[in-house]
Amino acid sequence: MHAMILEKPGTALRETEVPAPSPNVGQVKVRVRACAVCRTDLHVVDGELPHPKLPLIPGHEVVGEVVERGAQAEHLHVGTRVGIPWLGWTCGHCQYCRTNRENLCDEARFTGYTIDGGYAEFAVADAAFCFPLPEFYNDVEAAPLLCAGLIGYRSLVMAGPVQDSTRLGIYGFGAAAHIVAQVAIHQGREVYAFTRPGKRSDMEFARSMGAVWAGGSDELPPYKLDAAIIFAPVGPLVVAALRAVRKGCRVVCGGIHMSDIPSFPYSLLWEERSIHSVANLTRADAQTFLSLAPTVPVRTETETFWMSNANEALERLRKGRIRGAAVLVPNW
Repeated sequence: MHAMILEKPGTALRETEVPAPSPNVGQVKVRVRACAVCRTDLHVVDGELPHPKLPLIPGHEVVGEVVERGAQAEHLHVGTRVGIPWLGWTCGHCQYCRTNRENLCDEARFTGYTIDGGYAEFAVADAAFCFPLPEFYNDVEAAPLLCAGLIGYRSLVMAGPVQDSTRLGIYGFGAAAHIVAQVAIHQGREVYAFTRPGKRSDMEFARSMGAVWAGGSDELPPYKLDAAIIFAPVGPLVVAALRAVRKGCRVVCGGIHMSDIPSFPYSLLWEERSIHSVANLTRADAQTFLSLAPTVPVRTETETFWMSNANEALERLRKGRIRGAAVLVPNW
């Protein structure tokens, strides 16, 4: 099969042919129909996340059709359209798995990082971590829901219930932000969007998604915020968000990687403000969000690229030149 391969972090992906995978016990083989490009893919490719499987097929926002099943995967029929997310396998018996925190599993495996992912014609995944997708979405529309949507939703839950966090700040208005903003507004929240200073196109995009205010990350909003979510991997934004939230409120870091947080005066954290990170997702997150998305309804803004042009999509994302989410579709 054709695939885009990462051979060494810091290098471009290489288009090549590799043997098509076969499903083992509990696994399914899917024909990839679409795979969104996530900032986490950039962190893997650029070497900011340590110890990836090498060589590696990246991609963890995979939409595909089941074409083959291993034993004990009978609940997913051949022909079923499924989504394959970042969390690819957990042990089921560690302290975290036994307390509904499988996102923190000590032995977890991750699609497109420690397991081959979806930048390919076919992918194999654990059937227990695949999810039938709402018919409301076509393949390209559905792909960003599988990480930008899921991590965004988990971040929103961590920000607090709507009655406690009505005024919500979002720092970095890309794939995750444009999805979570729609959910937040549906819940009755006000969204305040923070973009790169001077990036008017991002501010306009945020307003088109329903933000009541949009400005640069170097600005303060017109009102104190009840909560803030940071999606941009920029450590100084933690300090900016602490300045923007009121007493007793939470700043949520939604990314898997971030540059160093600079020192800041204790007075910004005092008065029971807190900083909270979000790690991975659980299957319960996926089930809840994928049921919720079509009822909002969440609409995903996408830019489509051929799979063989994955390096172009990654470079556009690296430079902040993607509106919404980039999605790869096979051209082999």
